[in-house]
Amino acid sequence: MRISRGAKLSLRTIAILYLTLLLLLPIGVVLIRTFEHGFGTAWNWMTTPAAVSALWLSLLIALIAVPLNTVFGILASMVLVRSKVRGRAVLDALIDLPFVVSPVIVGLSLILVYGKDGWFGNWLIDHGITLIYNPAGMIVATVFVSLPFVVREVAPVLMEVGDEQEQAASTLGASSWQAFRRITLPSIRWGVAYGVVLTTARALGEIGAVAVVSSNVPGSTLTLPLLVQQRDADLGAGSITGAYAAATELAVISLVVLLAMTLLGPRRQEAR
Repeated sequence: MRISRGAKLSLRTIAILYLTLLLLLPIGVVLIRTFEHGFGTAWNWMTTPAAVSALWLSLLIALIAVPLNTVFGILASMVLVRSKVRGRAVLDALIDLPFVVSPVIVGLSLILVYGKDGWFGNWLIDHGITLIYNPAGMIVATVFVSLPFVVREVAPVLMEVGDEQEQAASTLGASSWQAFRRITLPSIRWGVAYGVVLTTARALGEIGAVAVVSSNVPGSTLTLPLLVQQRDADLGAGSITGAYAAATELAVISLVVLLAMTLLGPRRQEAR
């Protein structure tokens, strides 16, 4: 079935209008409201101790969660595609759990398991380990909600490239580690990179699960998305400007992630 030129133009127009109303217009409003009182005012809000601490905490959480999920994602992909062990279907289903469970439920579950009077909470507290209302718990929550992305990008690439080259390397005397480092990893590198970008985006922007296990204390357990929420809830025009300023920081980070995804997209498709 061929689509006429007029229909194609109409569909493109509708798509552009939809994206404009849904994405571009809100971002434009955020930028306008951020700088409506001047760049200096916005910059002052962006450089308050609470804002600087929230930015660094968000980056720290991402710097810990992303490598953990990258290693797990590669290993899990190898198990799902290359191994013959039992329980692969169960693992495959569990990996998608963060996609179907509300982040708020994830945070609540962490409190029930690791919080005071939780399953393991008292034992952890007795041994000097505090997860809930602590950056450690926020990291655990972020790791959980961003877990599937690397797996879902790497597993299809592994299926496409097959294991013939790995088997050939094994017959020539290469160890499993040598075959992985010299053959498997180079063949999946763009899938890994794309998964890392998606995981980073989710880790930096996560608010649902993190909000539940955070004490929302500036300078301690307040991330950038939580700072936007906190400032928006405060009364006063100044707080609203501060919320927009923090939102602009998140928007800039999102644009950087989007640029990385755009650059990596074609290479990822070629790898497949």
